[in-house]
Amino acid sequence: MTFLKKLGCAAALAVSVSAAQAAPILNDWVFNPNGGGYHKGQDIGEYLDINGSGFIQLKATSATSFTFTEHAVFNLSQADSNGKLFPLNYTGGNISAVLVAYGTGTYGKDFTFTGGTIRMYQNPVTGQYGSTAGYYGANLGNLIASFDVLMGGGGNVDAKGSPLSNGQVSVFASAQPGMLAAGYFFDRRGNDLSRFAVDAFAFTNASTTSRPGSRLVSEVACGLAGFKGPGCGKGSYKNVAGDHFFIGGNGQFKIASEVPEPGSVALFGVALLGVAAVRRRRVR
Repeated sequence: MTFLKKLGCAAALAVSVSAAQAAPILNDWVFNPNGGGYHKGQDIGEYLDINGSGFIQLKATSATSFTFTEHAVFNLSQADSNGKLFPLNYTGGNISAVLVAYGTGTYGKDFTFTGGTIRMYQNPVTGQYGSTAGYYGANLGNLIASFDVLMGGGGNVDAKGSPLSNGQVSVFASAQPGMLAAGYFFDRRGNDLSRFAVDAFAFTNASTTSRPGSRLVSEVACGLAGFKGPGCGKGSYKNVAGDHFFIGGNGQFKIASEVPEPGSVALFGVALLGVAAVRRRRVR
């Protein structure tokens, strides 16, 4: 086998080793609620706890199918359900998020997301989530992460398109390098994940909120979603099954990183050095 062929095999092996070692979900990472870096961050065993509310608008596309748009707000209060509420050992503030997503579904079966965005914020002012500041206080302070919602995920729905009571809903998303702010998210080796591609997974148990409060309606339906129906300027708001309604949910937010393991980086480096050697031989 020629040196060049051996080099090609080594490079291929380096790529395959990197892919094989990439963990689907990080089970040992670090989050710093104030953006103060790895050494002052909080160890995360697996996930950040999330809870919030969403306003869903449906549009029938046939007798059996529909499209939908969701505008939702979330509070991220702690990690691994450990009871150590953010901002433990930090100076004030809270972590929140805003979801705007859309997709398709089949009545009486399921729905799936086809796109959207997730924006995560660190607000240095305590107690503003759930207020009239911004949109329900969920989009205030520093934007610390932006994710694109990927095709897939979703959950089961009833004959009117509403999620089954306490049914699980999943959202898959991704962030390219630079879409996370530096100083907040780190892998177990201390790599700042803002420099890498990162996947995110949100799993929540969702149920229809039968009587949403007036502030939630005003902030999320009227303000964030731009709803023009009853409750937004005239009349009283009421869920209408099959058309528009609120849901509430709580669950987990997880991340997975595409940061290569040191072994794969070293092996790939050997391959690159070999390429340089071949080029030098050709010049001579």
